[in-house]
Parts: sequence; structure tokens; C-alpha cells
Amino acid sequence: MHPQWATWLRILLYIHIACGITGFVCAPVALLTAKGGKTHRSWGKVYFWAMAGVAVTALTLSLALPIYFLAMVSIFSFYAAFSAYRILYLKDLYKGERPKPYDWAAAIFTIASSFLLFLMGFLAPRQMHVGLITIAGFTVSIVSIVFGYLGMRLGYLSIQRFRNPPKERTFWWFSHLQGMIASYIAAMTAFSAVNLSRWFGAAWWVWLWPTIIGVPAIVLWTRYYEKKFSAKPKAIVQR
Repeated sequence: MHPQWATWLRILLYIHIACGITGFVCAPVALLTAKGGKTHRSWGKVYFWAMAGVAVTALTLSLALPIYFLAMVSIFSFYAAFSAYRILYLKDLYKGERPKPYDWAAAIFTIASSFLLFLMGFLAPRQMHVGLITIAGFTVSIVSIVFGYLGMRLGYLSIQRFRNPPKERTFWWFSHLQGMIASYIAAMTAFSAVNLSRWFGAAWWVWLWPTIIGVPAIVLWTRYYEKKFSAKPKAIVQR
């Protein structure tokens, strides 16, 4: 690699790390402060743009190296934050509001790239060197398969929401909450993969433990707010 290219890639890596650290600091503050309050909104916006920086730098680095597995992971990881952010501007879907063309494009692109990621887990697992397991003598990358499925599901849920607008007025609250937590799970996954792999190699659990813990957390948090809203049917969550 040309020395000048190596320098630019190193700069991108530093920007990537800085954005990642910013996201790690902002996410807990936004999550634990009063929803809809000034602090929550301010820190949430910083978190979103930090994750945008993480995604852009990760995608650029992955394509330059190239490591296509990480490129596709970065796409679906950012889409979790993107869809959660965009839903704040699509609160009136239940009234007939239409999503923008780029909302459709982002969801479709995420599904397509995640489908390729899913297939790679079966067809080219050894090229990714992560999460390899053997089932009945056949080697697969469980990490690629799980992440590919999650990415397809994220995009599918968005398209389903666009095609069949929700009836509940507070639908956006749950979509926002779930997307932002999913985005933070992805960020935690990257942190785990970079640091724990130094000691444990490319073991599948190094990549998947945040998902194993985070998905039940999303379910529990969602149920908590469902009960809270049902107990106060007249309460309207404000942005």
C-alpha cells in the first residue's frame, strides 16, 4: 500500500475511534435521562451523529482493506440508529404520512447487504475468520448468519411499517427505543470484537454476547413502557 494511503487510513481510524468513544459516552446519558427532555434530545443527537461517523469511517476502511464482512456489518449497524432517528420525523405515519424515498432506499439497501452477509455465513465462512462453528461436518460463520438475519429483520420491519402504517399513536416511541438500543448493542459488539479478540481470538461469543444480553433487554424495556402507557392512556410522549 502506498504510504500516503496508509496515512489517510490511519487518520480515518483515529476519527473512527473518536466517534466510537463519543457514542459510548453519550448513549448511557440519553438512555437514562428523562425521555423527551432537553438533555435526552441533545445527547441523543450527538450520539446519532457519532454513530454516523463510526459507520462512514468503518465502511471506508472496510472497503479499502478490503474486509467485506465488516463493511456489511457497518451498514446494518448504522441502519438501527438511522431508522430510530428518522422515526422521530415520521410520527404521523398513523395519520397517513408517507416516508421519504431515502427511507425506502435505506431499508432496501440494508436488506440487500444483510442478505449477502447471511449467505456468506454459509458459502464463504472461512473468508471472514469469525465465529466459525461446525455442524454435521459443515463449517459456517454463526456471527455472519446472525448479523445477516438481524439486518434483514431491521429493514423488513421498516418496510412493513411503511406499507402498513401503525394504528397506535405512540408506535414511534417503541421503534425509536428499540432502534437506538440495537445501535448501541452494535457499538458494544465492535468494542468487544476489537478488545476481547486479543485474548480469545475469533470465538463466536466475543461477537455475539452483546446481542444475547441486549435483545432480551430490548424486550423487557419495551414491555415496561407498554404497561406504563396502557396505565395512562391519555399520556402522550413528546419529542
